Amino acid sequence: MGKNNKQVKAITSMEENFTQWYTDICLKAEMVDYASVKGFMIMRPYGYAIWENMVSIMDGMFKKTGHENVAMPLLIPESLLKKEGELVNGFAPEVAWVTAGGADPLEERLAVRPTSETMFCDHWAHVLHSWRQLPMLYNQWCSVVRWEKTTRPFLRSREFWWQEGHTIHETAAEAMAETEQQLYCYVDFCRDALAIPVLTGRKTDKEKFAGAEATYTIEAMMKDGKALQSGTSHYFGDKFSRAYEVTFTGRDNKLEYPHQTSWGSTTRLIGAVIMTHGDNNGLILPPPIAPVQVVVIPVAQHKEGVLDAAHVLEGRLKAMGLRAKTDDSEQSNGWKYAEYEMKGVPLRVEIGPKDIEKDQCVIVRRDNGEKTFVPLDELETKVQELLKAIHTNLYESAKKRLEENTYACTTVEEVKTNMEQRKGFAKTMWCGEEACEIAMKELAGVSSRCIPFDQEKIGDVCPVCGKPAKKMVVWGVAY
Repeated sequence: MGKNNKQVKAITSMEENFTQWYTDICLKAEMVDYASVKGFMIMRPYGYAIWENMVSIMDGMFKKTGHENVAMPLLIPESLLKKEGELVNGFAPEVAWVTAGGADPLEERLAVRPTSETMFCDHWAHVLHSWRQLPMLYNQWCSVVRWEKTTRPFLRSREFWWQEGHTIHETAAEAMAETEQQLYCYVDFCRDALAIPVLTGRKTDKEKFAGAEATYTIEAMMKDGKALQSGTSHYFGDKFSRAYEVTFTGRDNKLEYPHQTSWGSTTRLIGAVIMTHGDNNGLILPPPIAPVQVVVIPVAQHKEGVLDAAHVLEGRLKAMGLRAKTDDSEQSNGWKYAEYEMKGVPLRVEIGPKDIEKDQCVIVRRDNGEKTFVPLDELETKVQELLKAIHTNLYESAKKRLEENTYACTTVEEVKTNMEQRKGFAKTMWCGEEACEIAMKELAGVSSRCIPFDQEKIGDVCPVCGKPAKKMVVWGVAY
């Protein structure tokens, strides 16, 4: 048990220092390592396995709605990036540039892609001819580079992995429907795969994506009360099409500009899982994305029949389609328990000589530590039941936290006081003026998270300027 205690104590408690707690888990659960280039991270096998499971689920969802995967070049000519002014201005401070190929200077600087709208538009300008080719529903899985000043594993690194969907449509209505459809795809994914409830809404003009007409977002609340933007979907209208001369022959034989969308989610969702569900023993992973869903621990494995019994259970679990493994290493049971708690494995199945005598096993839940003695002939049924219960419990606990820490305010002082005491989400009315949005940041230390789709009337006036209010806005301190 000495090793077990040592491993648990190695994690800073979230109550003591939430930031260090998060970093400790990323490193000690062997999800990431720091790279030799500052601000870059190495995703280790365990972290990458979580991402692979996320990718598999999301990719299936995208393909069900008719999207196809493509691969665009890593480098973007500067002249191409500059064609749409808002985009280049929005990303200029974060762009990394290639200026030489080998020993030869390049005639034109090449941007390492911060996002790929320009490359998709350049491609569409070559291949789109007729309305009959529309819509074009593309998605790309790749990494991008943004030269962030402050970095943290998963949440904000200079290179990160993501998917970026890019689509063009014949009409504005079709493009707007796509934007909304993909936003709710992220809502479903967060609920069903990550057990994370989210707030949905539209970004203010100040916070929307550079070059977009409208940006829609899902916002999650972490255990420390901070907000994490967890996915965005953008409607561009025909702005990019015009800038990049993307046209098609319409039904009336006239040249028209297609209407465009883009939408993306990133490896920061792994950070969201850590900070929504984790505890002072480490990760707690929702079953759909856990690299190992059930670990079998043979107790007193040196005794006759124990290892064989453990491997039989593992085989039965794998036959159910579950990701299962037996740890038959020479480490102590205490070390193994701490190791798989740290890694967030949803269920631990223990079997020893006494269990074999009683024709049973012991199943331990990671989310609440609850132990259940289960007859061996009920293994499959009970495991499925417990995995479902874990996911439901994680989601309901996060939903309760979100609801209990979302509150209405009518003054700036109320927002400031609540944020200092509990963070969370503050709901206020707003006049719609950017000056008041900036002032709220300066006076209360919060940024607008979104204009929620579910609007409430908290009052009649903007708490900053006192003018008539137009919308309810949700504010928060964000990662």
